[in-house]
Amino acid sequence: MSWQSKLLGLHMRWTVKPWLARVENPGDFSSDVDMLRPLLRRPPFLRRFSRPDGLTWISASLTRENAAILYFHGGAYVAGSPDGYVGPLAQLSTLSGVEICAPRYRLAPEHPFPAAFEDAVRAWKKLRRLGYRPRDIVIGGDSAGGGLALALLSRLCRRGTPPLAAFAFSPWTDLAMTGDSLTENADLDAMLPADRMAEVVDLYLNGRSPTDWRASPLYGVYPDCPPVLLQYGESEILRDDSVRMAARLRQYGATVTEEALPDVPHVWQILDGWIPEARASLESTGRFVQSAFEDDATIR
Repeated sequence: MSWQSKLLGLHMRWTVKPWLARVENPGDFSSDVDMLRPLLRRPPFLRRFSRPDGLTWISASLTRENAAILYFHGGAYVAGSPDGYVGPLAQLSTLSGVEICAPRYRLAPEHPFPAAFEDAVRAWKKLRRLGYRPRDIVIGGDSAGGGLALALLSRLCRRGTPPLAAFAFSPWTDLAMTGDSLTENADLDAMLPADRMAEVVDLYLNGRSPTDWRASPLYGVYPDCPPVLLQYGESEILRDDSVRMAARLRQYGATVTEEALPDVPHVWQILDGWIPEARASLESTGRFVQSAFEDDATIR
């Protein structure tokens, strides 16, 4: 662990984690999360623009033609937006050589499950209408957005139209909260308070089953699954959501790459420019995306 990551972890442990633990209503911190946007660094030559169907696109360099990363932001299904991810996603676009489409999706409690999943499906369909084929698209996301990406992956695999590949940063895959890391890492996690997770689940699910695969992709099926990259921290309370997700995908013959780092904060990848682990993980993701497109070109 770098000294920058160690220092940041201490800061989060003494400021961010207590703040999240004392928020009276988890559904009220959306505006506070948006205040963090200025802290996420942006690369030079950043471009953000819209195309038909209202999709937001992000890049910062030359990109591959007829290729897209469909990325879903995190925020526990109650907060966040693509606006807060422009900098890190632009950097990922540069490192992968692929434009990134970052759609908005409806948030709880105003729009509980399955609204977010329905919006993820709608974003996929919009890309298809723009002329992108399944093998032109890599899907990804972080935290709750990583769960959305993997739930969408299950739907697409079921229908025989899987994307080229998928990746997820510390995905939330089990809203039934059965992973041992929720208790084992409760004190180790520098950011997320484990004892508030059930409240967020209730806000989002609004009485629906926590094992519905559209909310908890750990319980999904993945026939003919493409390659998947999962990055997660060993000290996160959501560690087992990735570990068990990898095992689930492998049951269906998927090639899964796991990259587990010690003592990094939740979704450290968005902290590019602040900790070296963020850039290293984004570079690895960029290589994963590039390799997927290059392998597909070779097969064709």
